[in-house]
Amino acid sequence: MIGHYIALIRRELWEHRSIFVTPLVIASIVTLGTLTTLMFAGEFHQQLDLVIFGAQNVAGDTERRAILTGFFVGSSWLFLLGLGVLTIFYALDALYAERKDKSILFWRSLPVTDAETVVSKLLTAILVIPAVAFAGIVVTHIVNLIVTSLWVSSKGGDAGVMIWGSVPLIDNWLATLVVLYAIAIWMSPFVGWFLFVSAFTKRAPLLMGFLPLVLIPMIEGIFLRSGHFAEAVWGRGAKIPVFADIDLERFFDEDRLQVRDEMVSLLSHLDPVKFLTSPDTWLGIIVCGLLVTAAIYVRRYRDES
Repeated sequence: MIGHYIALIRRELWEHRSIFVTPLVIASIVTLGTLTTLMFAGEFHQQLDLVIFGAQNVAGDTERRAILTGFFVGSSWLFLLGLGVLTIFYALDALYAERKDKSILFWRSLPVTDAETVVSKLLTAILVIPAVAFAGIVVTHIVNLIVTSLWVSSKGGDAGVMIWGSVPLIDNWLATLVVLYAIAIWMSPFVGWFLFVSAFTKRAPLLMGFLPLVLIPMIEGIFLRSGHFAEAVWGRGAKIPVFADIDLERFFDEDRLQVRDEMVSLLSHLDPVKFLTSPDTWLGIIVCGLLVTAAIYVRRYRDES
């Protein structure tokens, strides 16, 4: 069975090249933005000398780590945004495209069940796409750090101290990996819904996927004067419980007038235990399972001949 899933996931990667193209495009945009910023900064020679001197000799390791972490967070969020858009379009197209081009008739002739096919598409959206995005993030960080190091060295700075001696690579990458998969699990009900829509709609899957999510809250608000559905659907993205509560008194060291060393770590702002023990997390997984089951049922009994 595992061999079937591996083969089916390889099929998804072959048929949906956007899974690789999207991270590549985002990486190119981030790198181009870094190069543009460095070229623009190079025009301010006197100010630049002061900045490099201060960063190398005055600023502490914590301040340098905070600046580099800020860059990591900014570039990673671009990947998260692209990941969200990619996952939506992939899930909506996953079962719709094979019916549109009639390739479903070929795949049904193979010794693969409908359940295996649909679950492989779910695994691609929940596990594979975040993994590809993570690889893109890591490569982007390394490339941009190398570019920045070469630029700093060309301006007379010590890249070993300013960049590589301060950058918290492992901490940031582990935090990024946790957030990527936490978001994938948290948003799994939407993936299940889009797969279900992809299984039954005859046309315009994007419209059919979002129209009920917009109309039902409007109808509920007009006739019932409530917003429970809107809170459950649209409010879900704003309350992912993987992030820890920030204690502002612990965040800033008033005696040293700087951010505390341990608070610069991205991992210190995550709480995976709270996420895994949250009832909303497991409720979302159950809803996703029900919707995927519905998608399997529709694919199995729908006549496409």
